Amino acid sequence: MAKVEIRPSHRMDCIKEYYFSKKNREIAELRKQGRDIISLGIGSPDMPPHQRVIDRLASEAQRPDVHAYQPYNGSDLLREAYAAWYEKWYNVKLNPKTEILPLLGSKEGIMHICMAFLDAGDKVLVPNPGYPTYRAAVTLAGGEVLEYHLNESTDFYPDFEAIEKQDLSKVKLMFVNYPNMPTGTLPTVALFEKLVAFAQKHNILLVHDNPYSFVRNNMQLSLLSIPGAWDVAIEMNSTSKGHSMAGWRVGVVVGRSEWIADILRFKSNMDSGMFFPVQAAAAEALALGNEWFDELNATYYAREAEGYALLDALGCEYRKNQAGLFVWAKIPATFEGDCFAFSDKVLEECDVFVTPGGIFGSEGEHYIRISLCMPKERLAEAAERVKSRFTK
Repeated sequence: MAKVEIRPSHRMDCIKEYYFSKKNREIAELRKQGRDIISLGIGSPDMPPHQRVIDRLASEAQRPDVHAYQPYNGSDLLREAYAAWYEKWYNVKLNPKTEILPLLGSKEGIMHICMAFLDAGDKVLVPNPGYPTYRAAVTLAGGEVLEYHLNESTDFYPDFEAIEKQDLSKVKLMFVNYPNMPTGTLPTVALFEKLVAFAQKHNILLVHDNPYSFVRNNMQLSLLSIPGAWDVAIEMNSTSKGHSMAGWRVGVVVGRSEWIADILRFKSNMDSGMFFPVQAAAAEALALGNEWFDELNATYYAREAEGYALLDALGCEYRKNQAGLFVWAKIPATFEGDCFAFSDKVLEECDVFVTPGGIFGSEGEHYIRISLCMPKERLAEAAERVKSRFTK
């Protein structure tokens, strides 16, 4: 019988399997061999959500009337919860009916935004280093990536003078992410003001990805709080990091009603809504107060100290006062090799996995990133392994 041969579409030629998808399989194989791998890779919170959130999910799921398809634009309950949350924490007022669109995680939103706004040949400013999904989504949507570089010389902020030396005539979108991943750099009002002015000057839609506001950070800042931003920006947010709900897949995109409607037009053809008990539980999470974030961050700051000890043992350099779930660090100048070789060496000698910064772009080639989504005892164990096993 003839074997059918089907070639993947050409759009797949320019993207690779997500790095952590492959690496997690490799680590799983090593564990099957009996090796106790401490993985400090992906930023998947290991702590559960608040008990109130779990209880709300369980109680709502017992109702007989919540198991049908849900509205494509999310429930009134969740949109109103996001509106209250944005006003409380960011001092940004949103119309819950037209300016808020819940997402199945902000990763989905990145793809939807690109599909809703990009035509073939449109260009998108993407940070280097930056979240790899930005680049993949732009490429899959038929757009072209135009990098802007973040490095030590500008404290990991955009160099607008350098950006404007490029041809920006076909640039339609610009992805921005502060608190930044992977560098941990904090936002400032001055930065956001410059971004708004830049977007106004060049007729560019800013897409601000803002999931790390509440992790190791005491100043919550939304790009939409900046005068003029409403005319040039939309913002994504998520419960994954600050509420320890990564697997629940609850995010949001907010902004001008016409842009939200455009994204919904695409999204409504891709899914059939979010399970209502998950939406109700997310609304419960959004109603949590300072006590939740204080307790969450006390844990992460304790882990941060152990992470610094690990990086010290590796001989890495790092900046303190980084936000988010990670610490970004420069590999030793004396190491003869790139970040991938350094990561492989640490894994092979110490059974500890650290993320090579090069997966985030060329500006990350001399860096690694460690996740703090690991009990401090395991982080301390990783440091001890490095001290006893790692050959510098």
